[in-house]
Amino acid sequence: MPSFSHIDKKGCVRMVDVTEKEPTDRRAVAQGIISMNMNTFRMIKNRKVKKGNVLETARIAGIMAAKQTAGLIPMCHPLNLTHTAVDFYPDESANNIRIEATVRLIGRTGVEMEALTAVSVAALTIYDMCKSYDREMTISDIYLIEKEGGKSGKFVRD
Repeated sequence: MPSFSHIDKKGCVRMVDVTEKEPTDRRAVAQGIISMNMNTFRMIKNRKVKKGNVLETARIAGIMAAKQTAGLIPMCHPLNLTHTAVDFYPDESANNIRIEATVRLIGRTGVEMEALTAVSVAALTIYDMCKSYDREMTISDIYLIEKEGGKSGKFVRD
């Protein structure tokens, strides 16, 4: 099992030093699902939520969150992202929306946390905009789908 890179020999938490790493093209894709009742799903789909266009607001929130990840997760490096996309895949048969975020940069460290943060905040934004209609919405299945670049290479979830 690999050692934890965020803990030094004395057991103290530290930010990993990536100074000597070569910059590479890095990309990560993450997903999450928000489930809701049928009426809430239809209101979102038909743009009838009083607070405005839920999915476009959640898209903007997800992109903004990806850019702020280092301010939220203590050991994340501040990154100069070159691309962030947040997309939505509504499933009417399940009354849920799958959220997918793709983040990319040329850099010394990966963008997995940025993609996961984008998905999480997009889902939370949907919840916030629709909570007056449905307080039983559920956010689930937030995970990394794939990542490319860096020393560890490519990862694709089974």
